[in-house]
Amino acid sequence: MTAPAGGEPTGLPPTPMRARAVVDLAALRANVRALRACAPRADLMAVVKSDAYGHGAVPCARAARRAGAAWLGTATPEEALALRAAGDTGRLLCWLWTPGGPWRAAIEADVDVSVSGMWALREVTDAARACGRTARVHLKIDTGLGRNGCPPAAWPELTAAARAAEAEGTVVVAGVWSHFACADEPGHPSIAAQLSVFHEALAEAGRAGLKPEVRHMANSPATLTLPESHFDLVRAGIAVYGVSPSPEIGLPSDFGLRQVMTLSADVALVKQVPSGHGVSYGHHYVTPGETTLALVPVGYADGIPRHASGTGPVLVGGKWRTVAGRVAMDQFVVDLGGDTVQVGDEAVLFGPGDRGEPTVEDWARAAGTIGYEIVTRIGARVPRVHVHEDAH
Repeated sequence: MTAPAGGEPTGLPPTPMRARAVVDLAALRANVRALRACAPRADLMAVVKSDAYGHGAVPCARAARRAGAAWLGTATPEEALALRAAGDTGRLLCWLWTPGGPWRAAIEADVDVSVSGMWALREVTDAARACGRTARVHLKIDTGLGRNGCPPAAWPELTAAARAAEAEGTVVVAGVWSHFACADEPGHPSIAAQLSVFHEALAEAGRAGLKPEVRHMANSPATLTLPESHFDLVRAGIAVYGVSPSPEIGLPSDFGLRQVMTLSADVALVKQVPSGHGVSYGHHYVTPGETTLALVPVGYADGIPRHASGTGPVLVGGKWRTVAGRVAMDQFVVDLGGDTVQVGDEAVLFGPGDRGEPTVEDWARAAGTIGYEIVTRIGARVPRVHVHEDAH
């Protein structure tokens, strides 16, 4: 078990946690194995950006490696360098660069870097010359997402310049890649259109003399549903953590995945109130009769969506309850009706659903958002407790 950050053991009994996010690393490893089975002819990259989608980057990265993830992926170079500092030595790609970024540190740490334009190629080649090392780059083509990536019109120039840098010895083009816009919407016409652009980009790279070791385009939904997009490498993000990329493609259990995070808190107060009692800011909830209220000590400062005021589901006392009134910064209230619980009893906001508790997807629906946001936004003052680190 990984204790919350903050110091050495003292020999004293552990301080009870107000709230905790329990991260099941055995479930994560099983998810990685299930995803590898979905793309048996490709290597798998486990994406651990944004602190592993809120789950804890270093423990999750280690668990993913143990389950056969040949690559790790991060957005920022700082995330990648932190993994190297923690001892990771395998293939690692980071893709969100801005001018003046730590190119040299990344090259010296054997981090693969993404290049989407001439400015980035110039900066990475300058850094490679400065440190006397060859940079491993992945050229990204914008096949239609309209976000990062080189526009197709500028692709011939970029690939030719990358080949010239290869000839100079400053870079090796280790990958060519892109990203889907609508892979979580089965049958969307943009999927086939983007694949067509990607095939043409690969052909153009070949005409320039490039021979990348990995071609990759598939994200989590494409890994699960689009085998024609798997190429040499698939990049699984949210699915690694047992959350479905989209309800339209199926539940986690449909793909043999299990939600990794369980978020819970200890009830901080239980009290009787009369009928007509307002609850929380603005009195958007008023008790319909004499009832019992329970205070759950987490709020939007912990990442609980304020948009789930009046709708967020919680398992308290063995039953689903709903947030009563507004979610505040540090706390919210549930109406227990005719039931009661004890101070210190557990309130489970979400988990894999084994005990009848809500899931991440239930919270996403309640807040009008996606599961990615629910787990990623859980704040730093909620300790992550990693369990089953040593299990197989």
